[in-house]
Amino acid sequence: MNRRRLGRTAVEVTELGLGTAPLGNLYAPVADDDAAATVDAAWDAGVRYFDTAPHYGLGLAESRLGKALAGRPRDAFTVSTKVGRLLVPNPAPTGSDLERNLFAVPDDLVRRSDYSADGVRRSLESSLRRLGLDRVDVVLVHDPDRHLEQAITEAIPALVALREEGVVGAVGVGMNQWEAELAVVRRCDVDAVMLAGRWTLLDRGGEPLLAECAARGVSVLAAGPFNSGLLARPEPPDDATFDYLPAPAAAVARARELAVELRPHGVELPQAALQFPLRHPAVACVLTGLRTPAEVAAAAARLAAPVPDAAWAAVESDRRALE
Repeated sequence: MNRRRLGRTAVEVTELGLGTAPLGNLYAPVADDDAAATVDAAWDAGVRYFDTAPHYGLGLAESRLGKALAGRPRDAFTVSTKVGRLLVPNPAPTGSDLERNLFAVPDDLVRRSDYSADGVRRSLESSLRRLGLDRVDVVLVHDPDRHLEQAITEAIPALVALREEGVVGAVGVGMNQWEAELAVVRRCDVDAVMLAGRWTLLDRGGEPLLAECAARGVSVLAAGPFNSGLLARPEPPDDATFDYLPAPAAAVARARELAVELRPHGVELPQAALQFPLRHPAVACVLTGLRTPAEVAAAAARLAAPVPDAAWAAVESDRRALE
């Protein structure tokens, strides 16, 4: 599988990356053996970039990923994790994190936002313990929507210092919106941004951010290419999800129109959705959360299947994508 470098760093990612939120029991439980089998299937498919975060299953995704990668040559794979949420004991557990945060795990811990320099270091130390690694390659500030100024003045400078010390290879920010990331790119010395759901076949709202990243040599990790489910099937169903919520009728209708436009060219909607982000020169990787070996195999096949230029022309000339 092709690899691309992040910014001006030596860190490389494969064009397809495995997001591990599903392995943290997003929406529903996954057995330990099944989680390990999913990572194994990704490895066998050539994936060498794995993204995780403390947020995913209150540390479960990090722990499972670390165990699944144990014994593999450390220089052969790239891992990113995130900072900004510390996991601390929950003073009032209810038994499950599912209703509040969508992860089917016991809520013995609770997330506490901390974008301070000290919080960054503490979060990274805890992540390394859960992963069982002596280093991670990429560290991203996670969802600082309500703490943007502190992220810019404290969290990111702390990560830059760790990068300069050689503790981490690349630093950046990961969010579901592009406007705040644009401010980060303009004000901070970051190597990459992870943009979820805003540079997809359906939603191209992040285009100003990508243009700025291309001009500055900052790499984009394009996450959520299926917009949390709406583009994941050849024919979007009525009950599809978009941004983790029931999809608006207009979004479902537009996704179906895209599927119709692609069909005469022998291309299915998920195939184009997975490949579309990589067409922009700023994008280094398309990152998607996968739950089973079968989903991994399908993603790898869709990435490898050629999409004719005529198919791209059909969907790119029609700018009714959600801007």
